[in-house]
Amino acid sequence: MEVASSSPSVILEEWNGSSSTKLSKTATITASPSLSIQRSTSYMHHVWSRIFEAFVPEGFPSSVTPDYVPFQVWDSLQGLSTYIRTMLSTQALLSAIGVGEKSATVIGATFQWFLRDLTGMVGGILFTFYQGSNLDSNAKMWRLVADLMNDLGMLMDLTSPLFPSAFVFLVCLGSLSRSFTGVASGATRAALTQHFALQNNAADISAKEGSQETLATMSGMALGMLLARITMGHPLAIWFLFLSLTVFHMYANYKAVQCLALSSLNPQRNSIILQHFMKTGQVLSAEQVSKMEHILPIWASSWSLKCSKLLHMQICLGVRVSALSHPELTDLLRNAGSHYRKAKYVLVERNGIISVIMHKDSTAEDVLQSFVHAYVMATLIGKTSSIHTESQSWIDAEYILFLQKDQLSGQMIGSAKEVSGLYYFLHKKSTDGSCLLVTESSSSHKNKVMLLHY
Repeated sequence: MEVASSSPSVILEEWNGSSSTKLSKTATITASPSLSIQRSTSYMHHVWSRIFEAFVPEGFPSSVTPDYVPFQVWDSLQGLSTYIRTMLSTQALLSAIGVGEKSATVIGATFQWFLRDLTGMVGGILFTFYQGSNLDSNAKMWRLVADLMNDLGMLMDLTSPLFPSAFVFLVCLGSLSRSFTGVASGATRAALTQHFALQNNAADISAKEGSQETLATMSGMALGMLLARITMGHPLAIWFLFLSLTVFHMYANYKAVQCLALSSLNPQRNSIILQHFMKTGQVLSAEQVSKMEHILPIWASSWSLKCSKLLHMQICLGVRVSALSHPELTDLLRNAGSHYRKAKYVLVERNGIISVIMHKDSTAEDVLQSFVHAYVMATLIGKTSSIHTESQSWIDAEYILFLQKDQLSGQMIGSAKEVSGLYYFLHKKSTDGSCLLVTESSSSHKNKVMLLHY
């Protein structure tokens, strides 16, 4: 509030905003000759602005990243289609259970519903065990996979009345599919909220996203009940509406994920940056990387993509040490004492696959360097016989320049906080329950080998 005084009158100006550079005058109060309030905006504009503030974070749009608005628009549209389809699939599911039929028993319907929920709970726990630590680093892909599994779950519910003998199996299969959705969607939403927050306002963004989802839910439920009423007794109309909304749902999800420009690193984004840097000497921005990133899982990608050189797929993290052959163990011990004496990691190459083995005291910067080193080594496979020596030479000559250019351009790396996504990915427990091999240089310059369990 700003006060300007000129005897005998006093003028008070009311300003509103989230920072000193984002202020707007809302009212002017004068006390001469009588008290009067002059609002800078109309009453209706004030009401609408208050309603608007219930759905967007405080300080919007400067408090969120530029990709927040397009993502939320597409996300709300896909949510709306989901709730409409939920009404249609739930109607079919209740009909199959026997709601409205005299022959149906309460205990029978309760048991079927219990099996359905139990399957979903067990599936959620198993999915978390196998993929929980991989959701942060591949938030885009798992966001799409989560909604695809949700579509499959609703499809199973809608199909269940057509096959009475396999009803329980189809219902449990649908619940299992949706359990994956709950885990993956919740985890990726947390990662995206952190990405959107520019002013440590992740809690505010999450709360306002809940308001937006509630509005989409109410709208979808209202439209769903209306359409369920109209299409009742018309199975072809129900299927046409469901499939049409499903296609739109997947399209909206793809557009929502496609507009995200994540600033954290994962193996694929890091590979894109490195490939461009090794060719041009320049570092791409987060927006440029997002346009080149492959969002779909590898099994759902095109044949040309599968045949392309995805070098980050050749980098293996957290291999089972007991599975290494005798020549590989010999190679590991030899390289640890020669090429990686000063590094806090060891690289082992065998049959085109590069294993990254981290030191127990490695930091986020060490992990990033190890991945860059492994990628450079992957590019040298088949071109030279001394890949360890030449890749180390590239690291010595170009790695510092790579980091400096990235820091100067203010892009994706530059700090330990920003590489935390890659750090977490590299340090996660591998899917086969293995442990990482760690080498530690002793005072006598001999290599001590130990096992580090995660």
